[in-house]
Amino acid sequence: MHGRESQPSSSDAGRSSAGADGRAARLAALLREARCAVALTGAGISVPSGIPDFRSPGRGLWERVDPMKVAHIDAFRRDPATFWRFYSERFLSLAGVAPNPAHYALAELERRGLVSAVITQNIDRLHRRAGSQRVIEVHGSIDRCVCLVCGKERHFEEVLAALQEGVEVPTCERCDSPLKPDVVLFGELLPERALREAEDLARSADLMLCIGSSLEVWPVAGLPRLTLLGGGRLALVTQGPTPYDAEAELKLDGDVVDELQGVLAAL
Repeated sequence: MHGRESQPSSSDAGRSSAGADGRAARLAALLREARCAVALTGAGISVPSGIPDFRSPGRGLWERVDPMKVAHIDAFRRDPATFWRFYSERFLSLAGVAPNPAHYALAELERRGLVSAVITQNIDRLHRRAGSQRVIEVHGSIDRCVCLVCGKERHFEEVLAALQEGVEVPTCERCDSPLKPDVVLFGELLPERALREAEDLARSADLMLCIGSSLEVWPVAGLPRLTLLGGGRLALVTQGPTPYDAEAELKLDGDVVDELQGVLAAL
């Protein structure tokens, strides 16, 4: 009896589906109305590709390891071997990962002229692989590694091959110094050029679409505020609370793939 009472009735399910469809249609309308819409994405958009996020209770990456010990710039400088024991897992896990329909949906919105750019906190390269053209990677990209001594770079596939062959610490081909993934580690500043471009886009946007981000990591968490201060609107497609829930024009909190495909269907 209690089991039956805990299940939604068919009419409840219908209302829930209608509500979701209505929010998708509303977001589609906001995109059509916008002069300049910008997307801001976080780890949640890549979870359907099999990449774990960092902070979700019970499944976030930082619940299993201490980022200050394995993902801090000081840890890299002090002990590259320990750093790479952690980061080699990231490389190997990303080797077979492909963009999911949410990435492709954003690329399609850009192709239709409904999204001007994608600002992403993700380092996984999946937006570019899905076809997005203007991608601002504010936390860097795993696409390359760089030597902090001489500046020489090596591509992801080269470093991956070395790791698969058993190399513990990938090194620079020019000076043999340890390579660092070209991503922003704890203790590092965001790349100035990327952050400036992201801030300029946020200020000029009349709609910011935040997807799969808790909007808690600064300075990226301040970008929606720039859009709001400029008179723009904010739309959220993410599960879990954000600091901007009360100020958003609307929030879609279902599966990110379903939500974005629903928006495309409504356009």
